[in-house]
Amino acid sequence: MKRLFSVLLICFLMASVSLAAEPTKGDAEAMVKKAVAYVKANGKDKAMAEFNNPQGAFVSGTLYIFAVDFNGITLANGGTPLLKGKDMKGLKDKDGKAFIAEMISVAKSKGSGWVDYNWVNKVTKKSEPKTSYVQKVDDYFVGCGVNRK
Repeated sequence: MKRLFSVLLICFLMASVSLAAEPTKGDAEAMVKKAVAYVKANGKDKAMAEFNNPQGAFVSGTLYIFAVDFNGITLANGGTPLLKGKDMKGLKDKDGKAFIAEMISVAKSKGSGWVDYNWVNKVTKKSEPKTSYVQKVDDYFVGCGVNRK
């Protein structure tokens, strides 16, 4: 009985840790603010190199910074560095929402904000609700997303 209790307790604690470890909207927004401060302190070129580094300071678990100019060209993507230089403006989610175009619109019109869309989770390979916080920097924006509940 003690062994069963111990196993159940360990399973519960592991589940609690994994749930607590899931990034929040606050985590995404904080990552973006940290990235914007990095751009201001180090310049665009150095920042884009760091944002595009999968082992860099702007990739943490499932959180990563991406940067896109107002023409829709990816400047950096810590989750998928190979997207650098790709035109993403017309990219749509499974529901047909042009979410990169919306991110550009939010950044240009409001300076910062949230954009909801559906995206394929790299781990589960299933389309899931996601939200990204974006913030304007000069003629581009930086962003970071998390799964929506």
